[in-house]
Amino acid sequence: MKILIMLFFATAAVAQTQQATLDVRGNCGMCKARIEKAALQVKGVKYAVWTAENEQLKVIFNAKKTAVDSIAAGISAVGHEANGIAVKEEVYADLPMCCQYKDEATKAMHDQ
Repeated sequence: MKILIMLFFATAAVAQTQQATLDVRGNCGMCKARIEKAALQVKGVKYAVWTAENEQLKVIFNAKKTAVDSIAAGISAVGHEANGIAVKEEVYADLPMCCQYKDEATKAMHDQ
């Protein structure tokens, strides 16, 4: 009987865990650190890794505690457009110059 109860709770915990991939704009290592930190600060996010080459963030999160939209909102709050959620201009302007992904010259510099 104890084994059945433990199996039930283990299954319930796994069912709550979800994976998702978000499109997140950025350029460099500083962006990576900021994006991942913002994602991990959202309650329920267990794992977050952003890749500059494809501008994608892979996350693992507890679906009972958060949702993809909430994760994207947390990231956009620190200056990086996530899943189409716009960033406030004053927040974007405060990003370091190398992190300003809307600037084509900066983007081209990172692509080299």
